[in-house]
Amino acid sequence: MLPLQDPTLLKTASYLNGAWYTQAKTQFAVYNPADGTLLATVAAAGAEHATEAVEAAAAAQPAWAALSAAERAKVLKRWQQLFSQHEHDLALLLTLEQGKPLHEAEAEIRYGASYLEWFAEEAKRLYGSIIPAPSSDKRILVQRQPVGVVSAITPWNFPNAMLMRKAAAALAAGCSFVVKAAQQTPLSALACAELAHRAGIPAGVFNVLVGTDAQGIGEVLTRHPKVNKFSFTGSTAVGKKLLQQCAEGVKRVTMELGGNAPFIVFADADLDAAVTGLLAAKFRNSGQTCVCANRVLVDDRVLAPFLAKLLPAVAALKVGVGTAAGTQLGPLIEEKALVKVEQLVADAIAKGAQLQLGGTRLTAHSLFYLPTILTAVTPQMALVQQEIFGPVLPIIRFSDEADAIALANATEYGLAAYFYSKDLGRVFRVAQALQFGMLGINEGIISNAAAPFGGIKQSGYGREGSQYGLDDYTDLKYLCIGGLAD
Repeated sequence: MLPLQDPTLLKTASYLNGAWYTQAKTQFAVYNPADGTLLATVAAAGAEHATEAVEAAAAAQPAWAALSAAERAKVLKRWQQLFSQHEHDLALLLTLEQGKPLHEAEAEIRYGASYLEWFAEEAKRLYGSIIPAPSSDKRILVQRQPVGVVSAITPWNFPNAMLMRKAAAALAAGCSFVVKAAQQTPLSALACAELAHRAGIPAGVFNVLVGTDAQGIGEVLTRHPKVNKFSFTGSTAVGKKLLQQCAEGVKRVTMELGGNAPFIVFADADLDAAVTGLLAAKFRNSGQTCVCANRVLVDDRVLAPFLAKLLPAVAALKVGVGTAAGTQLGPLIEEKALVKVEQLVADAIAKGAQLQLGGTRLTAHSLFYLPTILTAVTPQMALVQQEIFGPVLPIIRFSDEADAIALANATEYGLAAYFYSKDLGRVFRVAQALQFGMLGINEGIISNAAAPFGGIKQSGYGREGSQYGLDDYTDLKYLCIGGLAD
């Protein structure tokens, strides 16, 4: 048994229509990436369970939507309160199955809960409008209604927060929800379902599928005729396939896909602040975040002093087991993820990059990769073109503002970007010129429930969080009322 204060939070089967489905034909193992120990054996759901979940969600949705916004808000707030009460256990589960340091896991639980709080309030602000009609005998009303059944697929890197960011908005709008959680981190999602049950969310309104048949479950969640909207967070390659499947049913879709975030340090930047921001933007979750700084662009004039500050700061980062005191970087999620990082670093060095720090595993055969800095990196190298998803900083020089903007925009992705400058004119020029959905300006942490999270280009579309976060979960209905003349 895991050392939880409340052992009943450890669930090992999908949560469908208010019940735990333990009688699956197959099971799969969940391992701790830090040491390879077995955490749990979980009943694997398949396509048939996904179909059952969608049918249950469709049956439950009308009654949930019929509740007042205030009533739905009360349920979401109870759910949030349970998150707070069980923060330690939720964080421990997350660290054990995903690997991130415990303090980061605790921050993620609070982050996930913040979406419940935010959308509980936003549910009461689903305003409509009255539009002046073209004639006096008519009235034009516009109202917002829930889209219906929402399905989703969530990733392993933030298994709590990414789930709650989608589910909180869907339920607040009056939708029902079916999610397939990542097979690497099912325990966090199932603990969320247990707390949803305790919060009084009706059967069928919130459903969690866990299993290894990603293709079969994904087919149902994107093609079932009773699914009205699909939301996905993951790679661009997988997102494109899911989009094709959704297109057959002309379903509403939100896509939060890959990133290749530039981090620009201009000559007039506060270098100490830039180093602090870069550590936050790059090494959180060992570099396994979609908004992670992927390319560090530094003005030639400050490259030497910037590196003089950056190298010791990165060298001081503590790599270790997430539950150990002082750990700042945990393991990567699995062997193939670490091998990809190794290949990208080896390719860059073979093409002329210079290794300044790291570049190896902490120990042979472990999933820990030391924080790494490469200089003399060129835009043609693979790790500049691809999302690294590991604790590697490629440093690229630039000569002037126009050069920095061109280098930053030279990517098919457009999720997040960061830059540091004390020149107010430059701040507005560069912010306007960068082709990304989110910008951190003299700031390395940009995610919060009040802000619209999302990208452009091949990083997807749609926004999650903020006052805009309910838009993709509601339909506009136009009412033309005639016959009002005296």
